[in-house]
Amino acid sequence: MTASLLHTPEGVRDLYNGECAAKLAVQDKISQVFHLYGYEDIETPTFEYFDIFNKERGSVTSREMFKFFDRDNNTLVLKPDMTPAIARCVGKYFSEASVPVRLCYRERTFINSSSYQGRPKEITQTGVELIGDSASGADGEMIAMVIDSLKAAGLKEFQVELGQVEFFRGLTEEAGMDRETGETLRDLIENKNYFGVEELLSHQDMPDSLRTVFLRLPELFGSLDQLSQVEAMVKNSRSRKAIERLKKVQTILESYGLADYVSYDLGMLSKYQYYTGIIFKAYTYGTGEYIVTGGRYDKLLVQFGKDVPAVGFAIVIDQLMLAMSRQKLGTETEPLHTLVLYEARNQHEAVALAKELRGQRKRTVLLRRSPGTSLKEYQHYAEDKGFLNMICVEEGTKTVVFDRTTRRDT
Repeated sequence: MTASLLHTPEGVRDLYNGECAAKLAVQDKISQVFHLYGYEDIETPTFEYFDIFNKERGSVTSREMFKFFDRDNNTLVLKPDMTPAIARCVGKYFSEASVPVRLCYRERTFINSSSYQGRPKEITQTGVELIGDSASGADGEMIAMVIDSLKAAGLKEFQVELGQVEFFRGLTEEAGMDRETGETLRDLIENKNYFGVEELLSHQDMPDSLRTVFLRLPELFGSLDQLSQVEAMVKNSRSRKAIERLKKVQTILESYGLADYVSYDLGMLSKYQYYTGIIFKAYTYGTGEYIVTGGRYDKLLVQFGKDVPAVGFAIVIDQLMLAMSRQKLGTETEPLHTLVLYEARNQHEAVALAKELRGQRKRTVLLRRSPGTSLKEYQHYAEDKGFLNMICVEEGTKTVVFDRTTRRDT
């Protein structure tokens, strides 16, 4: 019975010591970037009403949510996605805002995925939402923040891929495709299933030029110049405007000096129903999952009473930390500064010393000496924990056992 109490449920785990410190340090560095761009912090509840995350507004199916009931029999869920939660807050607290609202967060989301998928069920995310700005400059700001945030976290090699859901929707509209067929085709293209795309299109009545574009979608990724070649093959204005929007974002990223981090993929078609324009993901090696996901969702907030455009992204901190670990990228954390070791009879002097050091913003640990434990053992402990120095408080004296700041040991 005792052993069973020590285990966590499937899909979640404990973080402690250096791993936990590194994760918090990375989140702090990313938050600093958000604040430099003028974004303000917001927190939303861990659980919300189920209807906030229904099919039109959410990113996961009902069976993938952790559901429970309150005493009034309302269906509640652990938050599976941040965007609808932020949209609800904006509709409630910023309904009269006439200028863009910039919000940032660090939260945990919960997805009840199948055990065989091997994915965590509790995910740490930090991200931003820009509400009330429909311009391409807002899209460019999002991508710039993604790049600056990943660089601030310590990541060196990564790529941001940009897509445009309006391009695909324009094509299906031009082809006269019904919604169900369009969704099936979207899944095939998203999974780069060339044979599946070809099989589905063989049963559709459309011009050969349009069929060619659909067939090429799974391979339409790379530079914007390559994608521009497709523009001449497309007749509908919706798809052409989507490519034009990507070109404007490219120009903005060139102004930021960040264009080299970006590539384009017209075959990127998010499963999220609320995306309406640009979508993007960031990848690096060391993890098979994306580390950032985001996009524009201009029609989501109207469901919460505020008809304004919006764009945002979330950095998946767990995947970012996994990638950095596998790439052997260390994260600088604030070290433990001083271990103050004392005998019980010298507690008053030890507390006074610790108070003085903490007043200097130095992380200090008080440790009472146990009978039978040698000074050498305490020194090994302090060195293993990474203390910068160790001081032994005795009768009227303070002996420096070691001091890494001056490379002096006793």
